[in-house]
Amino acid sequence: MQSVTPGDAHVNARRRALVVVAVLVVAAGLVTHLAGRGPIADALGDALYAVMIYVVIAIVLPRAPVWIVGASAAALCMLIECFQLTGLPAIWSEALWPVRLVLGVGFDARDLVAYAVGAGAAALCDHAIGRRLRARAQ
Repeated sequence: MQSVTPGDAHVNARRRALVVVAVLVVAAGLVTHLAGRGPIADALGDALYAVMIYVVIAIVLPRAPVWIVGASAAALCMLIECFQLTGLPAIWSEALWPVRLVLGVGFDARDLVAYAVGAGAAALCDHAIGRRLRARAQ
């Protein structure tokens, strides 16, 4: 039987908290997608998409520095946005509609800004919360 170190317990607690955040972000993103209209809803949805990517990366790499997770989330979102220029996501979404939610269908340069804002906001929140938790632990 393996013993759980304090570091492992922290990682497990972080992952559990991130899963809860992921559920909340997906819910907020779906509400924004289904009920929102216009450029503000579009930008909010894109920012939430970047937050979700941030959370997924943080779950997979819970010990990674916040700035690495944030930069990776922003870069991945931007790569996905640029992939839309190929037209493949639009074709794939005709056969399977969830592809539209995951990959989008049409390139929009404004989305790149929303992704940077969303990933940056997620990193700032993660940093602030982590700092607060570390202060409590001392």
